[in-house]
Amino acid sequence: MPTLILVRHGRSTANTAGVLAGRTPGVSLDERGAGQAAALPGRLSALDFVAAVSSPLQRCRETLQPLLDARPGLSLHTEDRISECDYGDWSGRKLAELSDEPLMKVVQQHPSAAEFPGGESMRAMQARAVDAVRDWNARVEEEHGEDATYVMCSHGDIIKALVADALGMHLDLFQRIHADPCSVTAIRYTRLRPFLLRLGDTGDFASLAPREQAVGADAAGDPAADAAVGGGAGAP
Repeated sequence: MPTLILVRHGRSTANTAGVLAGRTPGVSLDERGAGQAAALPGRLSALDFVAAVSSPLQRCRETLQPLLDARPGLSLHTEDRISECDYGDWSGRKLAELSDEPLMKVVQQHPSAAEFPGGESMRAMQARAVDAVRDWNARVEEEHGEDATYVMCSHGDIIKALVADALGMHLDLFQRIHADPCSVTAIRYTRLRPFLLRLGDTGDFASLAPREQAVGADAAGDPAADAAVGGGAGAP
């Protein structure tokens, strides 16, 4: 079956503002995010894509645009099922404020039981994203053969949930996975099992260097213990 290249959108204005954007309209890439998107065609130049699939949200479409400009024949498809998690009443709020919400501990430690007020559950988020990938795998294989490769641009929590599924991990473990802005994750699907080939590859090791305070640390408390809901802003 096909190889899926998962790209998290570039750094957004919400990432740098410490806001949980969710599906809030009008969230675009910031200057750094635009630079990350501009570098994407070069990073992926060795791969031939038969299709590009995007979350409907602006920051994902902006991330893929340089790749589409570099490959005029590459078709873009919008897939609602890989849109950001619906954080409901949490959308648009500062992550620092949300750290005191009792639900945040559930999101961090038992996400399969987490349901956002006025939004969706994390179980539902994973299920729709996995269904979307399975459907796209079948479509790509039918139209282009089992060795085809396609690219999909989505969001941090969606990508983490897809990786957890590919590894056979329970959703309660998915907060152990991390994907920086504009990172590339590759999964090759076969008849019997998926293979994780790359995880969160940015080609930049700056985000691994110790720093006084991680981006979003106020939101998650101890940056070494908790995951940044929505994915975090990456290296400063």
